[in-house]
Amino acid sequence: MRLLVVEDNKDLAAWLGKALRQAQYAIDIAHDGEDAEHMLKVAEYSAMILDLALPKLDGLTLLKRLRQSGNKLPVIILTANASLDGRVAGLDSGADDYLAKPFEIAELEARIRAVVRRGQDRASSEITVGNLRFSGGTRQFFVADEPLQLTPREYAVLEQLVMKLGNTVSKAALSESVFGFDDEADPSAIEIYVHRLRKKLEGSSVQIATLRGLGYLLRHVQ
Repeated sequence: MRLLVVEDNKDLAAWLGKALRQAQYAIDIAHDGEDAEHMLKVAEYSAMILDLALPKLDGLTLLKRLRQSGNKLPVIILTANASLDGRVAGLDSGADDYLAKPFEIAELEARIRAVVRRGQDRASSEITVGNLRFSGGTRQFFVADEPLQLTPREYAVLEQLVMKLGNTVSKAALSESVFGFDDEADPSAIEIYVHRLRKKLEGSSVQIATLRGLGYLLRHVQ
């Protein structure tokens, strides 16, 4: 999943970015509301982590504009203002969740998983294809109930294929889910990650099929 972190405190933003990348998310960071608004227009995200006290364009205004445009992106507000009025204002402006600073990264990760699941309107936190199982609660993959060992970017590619199950996913869409704006993306990188995933899925009952000119499709094979 690709997340947008909007936080004007550069040290906190860097810490968040590092921690969430270690949790296998692709991360973009904006330090003011105007940059965040631009990034939301040119990239697709699974969720946004939003501070309210931002320069140039404050967080509540950014959130209101996002909702007025019809964008239903899951949004978690991070703020030092933990008052009831502050929480109500954020939720009334369209936030999906609210977390007061200071916070534990494990709690933020749990809240991210929860709002993304709700945003995708999935009743179950588990997705099964053949003997491949994805646990949304822990964000882990299993083959025949054995944990599947993946690098962060292999994980990002397989997660995107699972979340788009039944649909062909273009190479460009996979690249967006794996790489942030600051990453140097090799045009052939997705092909390499798909090749590695196919090797790791050998012996399972799932396959990553290539649909020439369209992209990749995860499917169950007998």
